[in-house]
Amino acid sequence: MVEWLQAVLLGAIQGLTEFLPVSSSGHLVLSQAWLGDDFLAASNPLFFDLVLHLGTLLPILWFYRADLASVLASVTTGPGIAASGGPVAWLRSSPSRWLAAMVLLGSVPTAVIGLSLEEHFEELFSSVLPVCIALLATAVLLIATRWTPEPRGPAALSWKAALLIGLIQGVAIIPGISRSGSTIALALFLGLERDLAARFSFLLSVPAIAGAILIKGIKDGPELIGSGIDWFPLLCGFLSAAVVGYLALVLLVGIVKKGGLHRFAWYLVPASLVAWLTLG
Repeated sequence: MVEWLQAVLLGAIQGLTEFLPVSSSGHLVLSQAWLGDDFLAASNPLFFDLVLHLGTLLPILWFYRADLASVLASVTTGPGIAASGGPVAWLRSSPSRWLAAMVLLGSVPTAVIGLSLEEHFEELFSSVLPVCIALLATAVLLIATRWTPEPRGPAALSWKAALLIGLIQGVAIIPGISRSGSTIALALFLGLERDLAARFSFLLSVPAIAGAILIKGIKDGPELIGSGIDWFPLLCGFLSAAVVGYLALVLLVGIVKKGGLHRFAWYLVPASLVAWLTLG
């Protein structure tokens, strides 16, 4: 297959699976297994995965641009910390400010898990069976969202909830565990309203994706740039992931609001079984 066309297809898969709760990294592993040596980034699949994740970062920034602008406005305007009665009262006085603080707090366990267990997770990118098991685990989690408790309003987004959701986002580094599916599902179980669960999940992914890109760029950037990489296919994959990702994001937010997250299990179960039978 022509490399740029393969990159467009893989970018589209990334865009769909990054936002739909079916695991983008799991699908990348399966795509590598199916394509074998013909995989265009076989020499550095993690770098290719990073480029595609950069493509899916843009839709989040655009879709939630009003929230991000509100956060900036809440930090730069209004009464100061002293006038508000202390840091906690200052954060609580603005929903946007509190949301931003919880995103930063939730990013801590994600960073700890990612940095301390990165090498162990990278080993899973070459194995199909663990991915199939993780896809089934994601399916079970999504099915369970049919029985989430009644929402408890904005107060449900506590510092404890933020840490727990950040923790499961870190675990979702495992290929086959959906980041969006696991974080939104846990947020629903913790009593967050559907719209807030989706918003917090995707805003929480911004520091994680940006941090991974920054670390990878500092660590391997100079070597990769000087290694003669063909950037055109990567650009094609990046653009494809961005466009398809935005459409998938809009679709998923609508599905979450209607309480239909569990429906994706009907795809994950047969997909994991087919992958195991054909590639395991």
